[in-house]
Amino acid sequence: MRVDAGLAKLLGLSRTAAATLTEAGDVLVDGRPVGKSDRLVAGAWLEVVLPEPEQPVQVAAAPVPGLVVLYEDDDIVVVDKPVGVAVHPSPGWTGPTVVGGLAAAGTRIATSGAAERQGVVHRLDAGTTGVMVVAKSEHAYSVLKRAFKERTVTKGYHALVQGHPDPTRGTIDAPIDRHPRHDYKFAVVAGGKPSVTHYEVIEAFRAASLVDVRLETGRTHQIRVHFAALRHPCVGDLTYGADPVLARRLGVSRQWLHARTLGFHHPADGRWVEFVSEYPEDLEKALDILAADQ
Repeated sequence: MRVDAGLAKLLGLSRTAAATLTEAGDVLVDGRPVGKSDRLVAGAWLEVVLPEPEQPVQVAAAPVPGLVVLYEDDDIVVVDKPVGVAVHPSPGWTGPTVVGGLAAAGTRIATSGAAERQGVVHRLDAGTTGVMVVAKSEHAYSVLKRAFKERTVTKGYHALVQGHPDPTRGTIDAPIDRHPRHDYKFAVVAGGKPSVTHYEVIEAFRAASLVDVRLETGRTHQIRVHFAALRHPCVGDLTYGADPVLARRLGVSRQWLHARTLGFHHPADGRWVEFVSEYPEDLEKALDILAADQ
């Protein structure tokens, strides 16, 4: 295996970070510095000098326009996340966050988890809108984390994908891992993490299809990667090969992907609860344009 790929697997680094270590001479094989494209072989002695850990990103309390609380009690807060908002702070992200918006609104959330993502039990991409839950109590955090891990949570998304998937109902079962060449995105990769997406076409337009999606697993960019692999990328998702001409015609400046429903057993008493998020204006407008073309 290449040195950068091997370090990524062994240490959980990105391949870019692994390449940076090799460029600095901090990766030795049998006592000699190696390059990122050199090969690791069985029986060799591998030495890696890791940099000092970065300081955790602190949560800045700041109001988030458009962040709507759908439900709140002592254990959970369910929000409708607007576009352009990350769930929690991360290196390189300077925009608004859900946890920062909740802090600004005076909502206390669980202290479990890393400092910058306390209370966060699942995430949505910054460019994806819709419903998500944040834990307020420590008990809720542990129960919900386990529920997501054991896949007892139902996550329903609506996606507008280019073209017409065939069959109109099916399951995409294809492993996902970081893209072998582009570190900022993901891809279907042999040996990646098992990833399963169920879908059904709700409505077919001339240029695109509105699809109901149910996730069995929750990999980063899973829906976007799976439909791109089928050659039906989400409308507006230029990162994964969407047509920019169609995106402009529909007025879509991000992936047409919306977390529509979220259902789970309430951590306090086990009762089943389900929440629904309506389409935001930009996604609704794109559907109206498509319907007018029929």
